Amino acid sequence: MENIKVLIPENVIKKRVAALGKSISEYYADERVYAVCILKGAAVFMTDLVRQMQGDVVMDFMTVSSYGNATESSGNIEVKTDVSFDCKDKNVLIVEDIIDTGNTLYYIKDLFEKRGAASVKICTLIDKPSRRQKDVNADWKGIDVPDTFIVGYGLDYAQKYRNIPFIGELEFTD
Repeated sequence: MENIKVLIPENVIKKRVAALGKSISEYYADERVYAVCILKGAAVFMTDLVRQMQGDVVMDFMTVSSYGNATESSGNIEVKTDVSFDCKDKNVLIVEDIIDTGNTLYYIKDLFEKRGAASVKICTLIDKPSRRQKDVNADWKGIDVPDTFIVGYGLDYAQKYRNIPFIGELEFTD
């Protein structure tokens, strides 16, 4: 059985997403940016984020797996669905729900750099720096969280809880 304790309320998330969208828009100004959503977790965040962005934004998606139905990353990164554009000489913005160990984003950022992207930046809603295994930092980040298992606003546990509008700490009970 699981219980969810509110960690980050919906109104706080909305304010941070708006601020992130404004900052990213100012950074890219008159340049086209290819915002790449890492599915499934970042879908809710990406949708809200791009609605806060001004300018020339192209949306695309990747499905990457390292967790499965576990609460710990396996460390094995697998691209299940790749982007549909050639990223050579393009500005790529990786949009992720959470940076935890950093293994997935390290892999994805390196992949886009090897493919010749003009720039590769990272925007994450949630950062959990205490768990970092790879040296990966977001260029834009929403909120730092402690080392706890969180769900909501796109984040899941075994595909559940993505639809709750806040971010909560998942507590396992007997």
